[in-house]
Amino acid sequence: MAATAAARPHHEGDLEFGIARNYWGGRWVVPDGCALLDVVNPATARRIAQVVLSDRAEVQRAVGAAEAAFPQWRRTPPIERARYLFKLKEVMEREFESLARLITQDHGKTLDDARGEVRRAIENVETAAGIPTLMMGYGLEDGAARGIDEYMIRVPLGVFAAVCPFNFPLMVPFWFWPYAVACGNTFVVKPSEQVPLAMTRVFELLEEVGFPPGVMNLVHGARETVDALLDDARIQGISFVGSTPVARYIYQRAAARGKRVQAQGGAKNALVVMPDAVPVLESLVSNILSSSFGAAGQRCLAGSVLLTVGEAHREAVECVVEGARKIKVGYGLEPGVELGPVISAAARDRITGAIGEGEQSGARLLLDGRGVRVEGFEDGYFVGPTVFDQVTPEMRLAQEELFGPVLSVSNVASLQEAIERINASPFGNAASIYTQSGKAAREFRYHIVAGNIGINVGIAAPMAYFPFAGMKASFFGTLHGQGRDAVEFFTDKRVVIERWL
Repeated sequence: MAATAAARPHHEGDLEFGIARNYWGGRWVVPDGCALLDVVNPATARRIAQVVLSDRAEVQRAVGAAEAAFPQWRRTPPIERARYLFKLKEVMEREFESLARLITQDHGKTLDDARGEVRRAIENVETAAGIPTLMMGYGLEDGAARGIDEYMIRVPLGVFAAVCPFNFPLMVPFWFWPYAVACGNTFVVKPSEQVPLAMTRVFELLEEVGFPPGVMNLVHGARETVDALLDDARIQGISFVGSTPVARYIYQRAAARGKRVQAQGGAKNALVVMPDAVPVLESLVSNILSSSFGAAGQRCLAGSVLLTVGEAHREAVECVVEGARKIKVGYGLEPGVELGPVISAAARDRITGAIGEGEQSGARLLLDGRGVRVEGFEDGYFVGPTVFDQVTPEMRLAQEELFGPVLSVSNVASLQEAIERINASPFGNAASIYTQSGKAAREFRYHIVAGNIGINVGIAAPMAYFPFAGMKASFFGTLHGQGRDAVEFFTDKRVVIERWL
């Protein structure tokens, strides 16, 4: 086996939960007649909770609560809305560690990765709390003519909703809802049914903070729940993060009903190593490994393709494989564990199947993550770090987002060839280059067709006050999540031309 397995004989300290309930109109609800789905800890394969699968009628009730709360919330001054966010930040800081542990149990990522996720969520709360400035309009005295002033104000639209993925159960919803409610809208969150516990806990904290009933609402569920949100005429806009096929479906269905849409799709992100980076490669390899194998590769910013330019190939491959062999695989709550399980047995089987197909296609398997077993967690959904070399552009390894800890390496002759390879992909989420040359870095940044660019940074994750960008089949819509883009998305512009008689 390629990677080191971190043992843990028992899972003491794990929490167990009842039913992850809906929350709308200021009350917790387990709707009658709705099915329940088991929530499984992917490290133990044990059920830790159940979650409601809301039907269309339940979604309509939640949207109705949000619609009823909108008029009063809109009339609440922005500075007062911001105070709820300031208080939420305090509460989340207090619960920081418990939220991180909950994410690890629910999702499987390591505790350090989960802590990073909680911090990014809090940063979005902090940014959105600046709404009195962020939402400001502008004006011009005598702007239309002598004695006629003109100005623009931003106004909220009503009810918005977010359909969220499993890979960042806490952070991704926070790309959207803090800005929406800060702008004066009300909101409905639909977490992934695979990881419902973190957002359920957040809603307990929102209740503690004292958000007025109906401002924030939670509905759990699967496809029927999503379709009900897409079809409800009272919802003004939908935010989504997930795979490209689902992002395209949500964009088309919601836009056809006149809604605003921001739908983040899949990715196939490349990391380029230039020859001039080889002398400092030892200082960069941990960055490459984190990009490729962090969160078990289940990140839309994961670097899953490594393009080595010219003579950089041999040393880059040796450093990456040597480092990947040392990665500890195990339960994310254990100290020293660097790679946890993937989300489900189905995901594990899909990833290991792709590894087998990669072997058969002619790629050279340098490190095989199949068959890893962690003592005490033999039923967990583990896949170890996997590295292929000699991956050609037509292979599945080079084209598809595997969403697992699999890195595909190719050698190219020049930076220009690397750029052409990256731009040939239908995806445009992220790309990074490792170089000491400002000229090469600018050439890369200038020509790459991707929304998030890294220069000697393997995970080009924008801070809360910048938009989380994406291009081509990685994003459907116009305005992205986070920062000023979010404020634009969750408001409309009203231009007033004013003359007094």
